[in-house]
Amino acid sequence: MGDVKSEEGAGQAGATRPLIIGIGGGTGAGKTTISRAIMADLPDRSAAYIQHDSYYRDRPELNLEQRARQNYDHPESLDNDLLVEHLDALIANQPIEVPIYDFMNHRRKDETTTVHPAPVVVVEGILIFADARLNARYDIKIFIDTPPDIRVLRRIRRDIEQRGRTFDDVRRQYYATVRPMHYSFVEPTKYHADIIIPEGGNTRVAIDLLVRRIRHQTEKRPKAPKSPGSGGAS
Repeated sequence: MGDVKSEEGAGQAGATRPLIIGIGGGTGAGKTTISRAIMADLPDRSAAYIQHDSYYRDRPELNLEQRARQNYDHPESLDNDLLVEHLDALIANQPIEVPIYDFMNHRRKDETTTVHPAPVVVVEGILIFADARLNARYDIKIFIDTPPDIRVLRRIRRDIEQRGRTFDDVRRQYYATVRPMHYSFVEPTKYHADIIIPEGGNTRVAIDLLVRRIRHQTEKRPKAPKSPGSGGAS
């Protein structure tokens, strides 16, 4: 994950404050698909993309077996302090260095992904609405509401094909943490959303309406604060 970046130079000093869009929903809901579809309909270099999964906490003090047993579906497993800091930097027209998370070893890699400021910032993840500080920074909150059977099948396929897990690994994790944490921390956040997109509905209509709204709102955005040392008369 973390493989989608905004183009270098997308933000400039004195640019308008970015429109920050949160896209949430349960595991396998289709958040990445919707995020990419929205971004594809926006002008080139106009959107920065951040996945909450990139911000899993690094636990170097634990061995691999101990890290594999951690509850990665609880809000405390994510470094929201860093994500808040990064969103504020993008709002201030500053680039950020997003962590790259290794899901096979449950560690952050040494390298990072540079994300540059852009008129639109898309943040997606299962727990992006579970932190009040993050919610305060979103201008539009979207929840993808997909039935559990569809989500779990997508999760199984992703974890086996992309994250090197076995079916037994996925099954154990689903019953131990994914399902109970969904009902405790993900499903309730649906009610924070401004827009709920039902899976199986006409998502093309929803995306078209969202893109029109995004274009309209970005035209009216206030100027972003100048970053320290940017110069200019006070």
